[in-house]
Amino acid sequence: MSGDGRDDADYLPPRSRAERGRGYRGTEKPRSGPSGRTAVRDRPPREDRPPREDRPSRTPRGGPPTRRRALLRRWMALFVLLGLVVLTVVVLFTPILGVRSVQVSGTQALSEEQVRLAAEVPMGTPMLRLDTDAVATRVSTLSRIASVAIDREWPSTILIEITERKPVATFAGPGGVHLVDATGVDFATVAAAPAGLPTIAVAHVGPTDPATKAVFAVLAAMPAQLRPTLVSIGAQTPGSVTFALSSGKTVIWGDTGDSAKKAAVLAALLTQPGKTYDVSAPDLPTITS
Repeated sequence: MSGDGRDDADYLPPRSRAERGRGYRGTEKPRSGPSGRTAVRDRPPREDRPPREDRPSRTPRGGPPTRRRALLRRWMALFVLLGLVVLTVVVLFTPILGVRSVQVSGTQALSEEQVRLAAEVPMGTPMLRLDTDAVATRVSTLSRIASVAIDREWPSTILIEITERKPVATFAGPGGVHLVDATGVDFATVAAAPAGLPTIAVAHVGPTDPATKAVFAVLAAMPAQLRPTLVSIGAQTPGSVTFALSSGKTVIWGDTGDSAKKAAVLAALLTQPGKTYDVSAPDLPTITS
């Protein structure tokens, strides 16, 4: 029993200010008031606070899109669409990106101006709308043209690259000397035959003529050392190709079969004297004088 009349067993030391501020509740026994009632120090629950799971969720930062934002997005989409429309009109229907120049490359016998005139490229035509296939077709009408390629060089130049036909033989015809390329195409007429080209002798010179095809197949298989001495080559039929050399010798080649073997046999035969060399049957070649 303490001097103030309280039982020592019920006595609790006073709490510190920090403990009182935190609502500290120790494990000590509840103290009794002067009337003997137990003082309850538990904090009563706040009935006006809803449970955590029932509390309304916070609105995400930024909030839902406002009417002003929605209108702004619509205007931006409209401006982008209008920009694309304007760009399409400018590129396809105005001369802003139109053809302003034509460059030609690959000419030899032809002039660049001849190619430009044949191309007929309409100046000012929008680059994307220019029909390059039509331009190539018009350029191909020039008989000396073997191939043509058309390219666009932005912002305003059309490039025309041509490959001219190369003559490999000639024949006398209306208007002068006709030049023939390796495919049998008669592509030009000149006053005099170029030096170093043989004369072709077939009934109808042309890329689809069987005798012409046989002659040019033999030309391709002929030993390179004979080319400078070749004077003429011809055939009445695809199996009767013959040619004459500047030395006065004549070679009977026959058809286009076994061309590699015939060329090897002929190179050996020409070292022997004779006038006519027949390699149409390369296993049984003959020489006549």
